[in-house]
Amino acid sequence: MSRLPNTTAHVRVYFQSWEQGLLAGEVEASRFRWTFQWHFLRGELEVEPSLGRTLIKDPLNRFLVQKDYQLEPGGDYSFTIRSQF
Repeated sequence: MSRLPNTTAHVRVYFQSWEQGLLAGEVEASRFRWTFQWHFLRGELEVEPSLGRTLIKDPLNRFLVQKDYQLEPGGDYSFTIRSQF
């Protein structure tokens, strides 16, 4: 039985504002690094730069929605993506 490929993504939250409905930070997976802004009141996730964005945007969005109330500025988090980067 072969193992499914996976990559661990590491997330660091830099900023959070309940009034603005915003969570901002950085996510790194393999050799890729992105910054993100999650406008949780509008349900919008912005990820930059565009290189590899399609690989991380959906898994990052699922992680943020699942862990939203547990995320704090200065916190380091991780999650597993079921693909090889």
